[in-house]
Amino acid sequence: MKSNEAVIDMHCHCAGIGAGGSGCFISPAMARSIRYPFFLRAFGVTRGDLEFHGDRIILERLSSLLAGSRHVTAAVVLALDGVRDGRGELDRCRTELYVPNDYLARECRRLPNLLFGASINPLRADAMDELERVAEEGAVLLKWLPAIQGFDPADPRFKPFYRQLAGLGLPLLSHTGTELSFTRADNALAAPCRLRLPLEEGVTVIAAHCATSGRSGGERNFSRFLNLIRSYPNLYGDISSLTQANRLGHLQKVLSREELLGRLLYGSDMPIITTVVTSPWLHATSLPPRTLLRILGEKNPWDRDVELKLALGMPADILAKGSRLLGLAP
Repeated sequence: MKSNEAVIDMHCHCAGIGAGGSGCFISPAMARSIRYPFFLRAFGVTRGDLEFHGDRIILERLSSLLAGSRHVTAAVVLALDGVRDGRGELDRCRTELYVPNDYLARECRRLPNLLFGASINPLRADAMDELERVAEEGAVLLKWLPAIQGFDPADPRFKPFYRQLAGLGLPLLSHTGTELSFTRADNALAAPCRLRLPLEEGVTVIAAHCATSGRSGGERNFSRFLNLIRSYPNLYGDISSLTQANRLGHLQKVLSREELLGRLLYGSDMPIITTVVTSPWLHATSLPPRTLLRILGEKNPWDRDVELKLALGMPADILAKGSRLLGLAP
């Protein structure tokens, strides 16, 4: 990695309750779940903060924290489209979390160290028009959670969408592996093999979390991801969440695979890196005591995440690959 290269976090979340006219919402089921207070604490806000300041306070706090990082220059913040009904309209009853493109594009223009990651369910009635629009609004990639959004990436009806996505040069960041952050999920839709069609249509695909969790078709998702990596040079993986409590050893497993050299991108899964589930203490047996104490002393969550991953074996050159892929390298 060259000293003047930007480090982009490719995987950063936001959310909202609709305060301040954001258009965001969460479902009643999510609001009742233990996940809701956990995520509020992770973002460092209360519901009262959101109601008083508006949902934008979450993005402002992300931007402020990021500005204090020694290692990370900017972060791709991810919108999240909802479930779509038979007419391609937003199905609020089946959508657990919604972050609209309009809101996020507007706020990212205001906060220049936050990059706009759009989200479009391809079942949306105006999906092709929306894809053109978010590209014009400055989207740097498209984010999917098929297991939550309720569509199959392998559906041949999406070929024109994929061709347009490839033509616009927007990478597709798609969750792969088991999804546990929502109250329900159809994890069969998150199998990496479901991404073969966009890869064949020329889309640059980023498999979030490198499919390190779960099984599909009787085979580990990670094995299926490796098979795809060998066949498609336009497939990458991000290393977000791979130091979590439920993924101990996953980062080392990913870094040990020679076929993944040059195909890994840095991601944090913010705000998870602010919580105990990614505490450096979880890796105490893998790190020298002085290294562990040094990392624990890092106050900035992005710096702590980067230092932990470097100490666990992440090559430093992974940090700059995201900016190169997005065409943002100096």
